[in-house]
This record gives sequence, structure tokens and C-alpha cells, in this order.
Amino acid sequence: NHFNENYINCVSNQIHSNVIVFGSHSGEGIKTDADGLVGNKCNQNLWVYTADCMPIFFADKKTRNIAALHCGRKGLEKNIIKNLVKIFDELGTSRENLLIAIGPAISKEHYLVDNKTFKEFYNKAENKNNLNRTEKEFCCNDLNKFKGQNLSQFDLKKVAYKQLLDENIPYKNIDISNLCTYELKNEFNSWRRDKTISRQWNIICSSK
Repeated sequence: NHFNENYINCVSNQIHSNVIVFGSHSGEGIKTDADGLVGNKCNQNLWVYTADCMPIFFADKKTRNIAALHCGRKGLEKNIIKNLVKIFDELGTSRENLLIAIGPAISKEHYLVDNKTFKEFYNKAENKNNLNRTEKEFCCNDLNKFKGQNLSQFDLKKVAYKQLLDENIPYKNIDISNLCTYELKNEFNSWRRDKTISRQWNIICSSK
């Protein structure tokens, strides 16, 4: 009731993209294709829904600007985090004032991808960001653990953390939940575990 009273609920049609829109473009009765929302008016509720992907929230403690991302492997590959930080730059945000929270998502122990997918992600991310990292360092994967099974572990949260550091976000400004949506069956919905259509709803509220 508190969040609905005099607040505008903003939600997008999430498509695993790097598209980010302002909240006023995804208000009541509007459904824009996007995976990021940036608050641009007072009293906006920015909602993202997840079921293994990460909800990532951003807040500028000085200007009070906020944003929310739905971010999985494809979002990381397409640099949705970099795109959002650019928008905050345009809004006059200092990196020192930008606070980030990465919410519950699937852990690397339960998120396995085939080696081709793993290699493609590494190559695309390496080329886009001009990084000079080994595959193991970039994706935090034990390359020998699943030898012969054509599988690799993929650590969404750690890759997101490294991408944030690449954008010069201070490590002390980043908080990462250690909760796994796959493992905690009684607390979270998980697409990888149950192929469910149910989702977690995650919110950050603008009241500046």
C-alpha cells in the first residue's frame, strides 16, 4: 500500500537486452521492451522481475537518481552495465557517489553452460571491453572441473562485479547478495531448477 500510494509503478517487457529506458517511458499502462529502468521523476517504483538472473540496483547518494537492471549472461555480454553507467555520467553522477546492490541470483555452482557458449561470451566481452584476461579469470570458472562433460561454470555475480570495477566503481560501493535462487527452493523461483513462469519482483523506489 505504501509503494502504491502516490507512486507510479514502472516495469518493462524484459528481453535479455542492453536497452535502458527512463521510468516515464515504462509507467502505468506502458510496456516497453527494455532490461533497464532509470528514475527520472519523483515517486517512481522501478520494478524488475527475475528467476535466476540478477536484479541490480543503482543509487546516487548525492543526486538521489536511481536505476534498476535485469541482468543475466546476455545482458553482461551486451554491456548493459556499461550502458547504464554512461547514463549516470550524463546525469552528472560521480562514481564515488554511486551505490550498487546485486540481488539474489543463480550461483556458479548451479549455473552450467556448454563450453561453446562460455567461449563465445568470453570472446565477445574481451573484444568489447579491450580486456586482457584469461578465460578462467574473466568468468571465474574451474576449467578442469567438468573436463570431458562439455560444461563450464559461469559466475554471473562475479562477472558483474568485475564489469563494475572496470567502470571505476569503488569496490566498497558494491554489495553482492550471496543467496542462490536455484539452491533456496523455499525462498526463490528458479527457471533453471523448475522451468517455472513464476518470478521474483524486485523494487527500488525514487522519493527525491
